[in-house]
Amino acid sequence: MQWRALVLGLVLLRLGLHGVLWLVFGLGPSMGFYQRFPLSFGFQRLRGPDGPASPASGPADRPGGLSGPSWLQPPAPGAAEGRRRRAPRRPGQGVCGPAHWGYVLGGRGRGRDEYEKRYSSAFPPQLRAQMRDLARGMFVFGYDNYMAHAFPQDELNPIHCRGRGPDRGDPSNLNINDVLGNYSLTLVDALDTLAIMGNSSEFQKAVKLVINTVSFDKDSTVQVFEATIRVLGSLLSAHRIITDSKQPFGDMTIKDYDNELLHMAHDLAVRLLPAFENTKTGIPYPRVNLKTGVPPDSNNETCTAGAGSLLVEFGILSRLLGDSTFEWVARRAVKALWSLRSSDTGLLGNVVNIQTGHWVGKQSGLGAGLDSFYEYLLKSYILFGEKEDLEMFNAAYQSIQNYLRRGREACNEGEGDPPLYVNVNMFSGQLMNTWIDSLQAFFPGLQVLIGDVEDAICLHAFYYAIWKRYGALPERYNWQLQAPDVLFYPLRPELVESTYLLYQATKNPFYLHVGMDILQSLEKYTKVKCGYATLHHVIDKSKEDRMESFFLSETCKYLYLLFDEENPVHKSGTRYMFTTEGHIISVDEHLRESPWKEFFSEEGGPDQVGKSGHRPKPQELNVINSSSNCNRVPDERRYALPLKSIYMRQIDQMVGLI
Repeated sequence: MQWRALVLGLVLLRLGLHGVLWLVFGLGPSMGFYQRFPLSFGFQRLRGPDGPASPASGPADRPGGLSGPSWLQPPAPGAAEGRRRRAPRRPGQGVCGPAHWGYVLGGRGRGRDEYEKRYSSAFPPQLRAQMRDLARGMFVFGYDNYMAHAFPQDELNPIHCRGRGPDRGDPSNLNINDVLGNYSLTLVDALDTLAIMGNSSEFQKAVKLVINTVSFDKDSTVQVFEATIRVLGSLLSAHRIITDSKQPFGDMTIKDYDNELLHMAHDLAVRLLPAFENTKTGIPYPRVNLKTGVPPDSNNETCTAGAGSLLVEFGILSRLLGDSTFEWVARRAVKALWSLRSSDTGLLGNVVNIQTGHWVGKQSGLGAGLDSFYEYLLKSYILFGEKEDLEMFNAAYQSIQNYLRRGREACNEGEGDPPLYVNVNMFSGQLMNTWIDSLQAFFPGLQVLIGDVEDAICLHAFYYAIWKRYGALPERYNWQLQAPDVLFYPLRPELVESTYLLYQATKNPFYLHVGMDILQSLEKYTKVKCGYATLHHVIDKSKEDRMESFFLSETCKYLYLLFDEENPVHKSGTRYMFTTEGHIISVDEHLRESPWKEFFSEEGGPDQVGKSGHRPKPQELNVINSSSNCNRVPDERRYALPLKSIYMRQIDQMVGLI
């Protein structure tokens, strides 16, 4: 009799445990991603007005009873098609309706949980001003120390308080030499941040220093991509700020300015042009010597992002100068890469041979090697209004949804694992590995630009959960092992960028709390004697003696703008777009009108058939996977979590936070 009583007691104990989990966490008979109870009591999961609210998925959800995230499995047949063809929601129905938001805001019959308590509260103006000043102080501390200890060298070594330039002793040290060209990189890259922060005197001083001391007539072999986005883009941005008749940031004019920054940008671009010569595909060589051109031993392999993310800066330069050469070579490279995409999946690989067009790297993802290629298809359209750029972007985005996106259909409703974009083989769409990298954190910001805000919310929440666990983003994170694969964090801006853009889209104070977390982590873990240092190891917080230029040009800028609601970027009435290096460019009709009146032909030369004067229309931005087609975000949502607590908890479990 004793053993029967014991068995009965164990069964009742398990039943009670499931009941507690169901009531407290809404998880039903499943603990989440990896912990599962084989005994099921058939509880009906708690449902909101749109169906199941619990994200838990039991063994039946995994083909063959496999454990772990469903991201390991290929998308279900027709899943992407269903996302593409979902009928628009009517006002008052589904995600957008009052019933849904009433449910999110507390219709579950219990008080606010820890997520709502932490993130849903208002962000007082005084705290916002404090965070804005902290972000400004972060920039000033890094910038002033660079000027005091490193200028005119390219970067600051913030631990030993000295400068860093190209590694002349080891030309193979590409981590340094691809970026540092002996042209005062950090000063050049930071110019428009000075303007955005309203520091006119320092901006004017910095511009004069650049004009008087920076030269590109250097025996430096640099990566074409890095020189373009960091140096060329900054010179063009600062030139536009100086010559803007409205002067929204204060008086940023330079006495007797004679377009010197534009001339410098032209000089640099001309020195980069040899990369586009003697290549059978039109895809440029990855590196060029600023004095002598392409090195004799140059590599014939380049990454898709490096070769295909030059169109914004080269296009702006062409349109300001009235010279089609620069836009033409950049656009030819984009078209060449696009023509090499898989005919089965529509995906591109990450490394290609520029002479043969053969894909050396067949991985297709959203991170390193591909990220800014997609970004610049859309941003080129926004700036220049060329319809073909939008058509390529929409097709690429569709392929991304079809083959890279895994997880449940909607971000904020339904069951299953949260949406995530994985790395797959470009030809088969099969999973290649189980890691993602920190560069992919830019993608929620890109989704905001096309209106796919709901999906952006989920992906951003995943990266923020990783940040919460480590106080930084490891360069690579293995979502199956719940651990970093590559442990360093070089002060990258991508998560901050997406946080800023999501706040601009939703005005939800959640993203101000996220920004405050990031600011405090940077202050706590990366601040050193003379600046902010790369984290060598995100777990033990050991550091490397390097402060990359994008920390000042992007990370500090986006943090500052997140908290500075009254900044002219937001209030001046001028529409601005950020380049992939975070440089601001005003979106105006001047850049939408080519001084030349010809299309660029497929054969590689100007064609007199037509003219590029297409002007973008908002409805042409084809949002394929938007989880909501709301006409507006309800006012009450600004005081709710952008992602339901149950899904936030699910993501936190997934990265090992709880």
